[in-house]
Amino acid sequence: MTSSRQGEVHRITNETNVRVNLLIDGIGKCKVSTGVAFLDHMLHQIANHGLIDIEITAKGDTHIDDHHTNEDVGIAFGQALSKALGDCKGIARFGHFVAPLDEALVQVVLDCSGRPHLNYGLQIPSQKIGTYDTELVKEFFGAVVNNSGLTLHILQLNGVNSHHIVEACFKAFAKALRMATELDPRRCGSIPSSKGILEQAGAQC
Repeated sequence: MTSSRQGEVHRITNETNVRVNLLIDGIGKCKVSTGVAFLDHMLHQIANHGLIDIEITAKGDTHIDDHHTNEDVGIAFGQALSKALGDCKGIARFGHFVAPLDEALVQVVLDCSGRPHLNYGLQIPSQKIGTYDTELVKEFFGAVVNNSGLTLHILQLNGVNSHHIVEACFKAFAKALRMATELDPRRCGSIPSSKGILEQAGAQC
């Protein structure tokens, strides 16, 4: 992977060892192994539908549960995204998408604002999808938001199947992220803010 819009993070704690490398201007290549099978499946959705090249490896205390690995992958992904966006110059900044998956319909709206905020509106019927605790979906996106500086709204418009709801959410997130991070040729490389500056991951950019 070589690009000016690339981010790489290696996060080590007593609970996990996570490496994330992402390329915003990719073609959807995805090589992930987190030890959490359902999370891997959702990360593939982000890569494929967001056209982001993603490489992620994670080793964590999954013998206890998936919480720490799920959260730390989200943290590292958010940090890598922040690095890849850099000074945010020239991007569209805002993105939105409504994704259907059979009976499920989920809307995602996001702003690369540098002001982390998550409005999470999924109502997932089951507590588990396979072995994956569905409460970890919110934890993943919270970690991404807090470490990338995204303002993220997730709204469930319909759905009764837990897998469909969550997958529609990740697909909508991917498409909205692609829209927001694409370069706008009319902006001519300027920062997309009337203030002339954005905040990103706690630092001015």
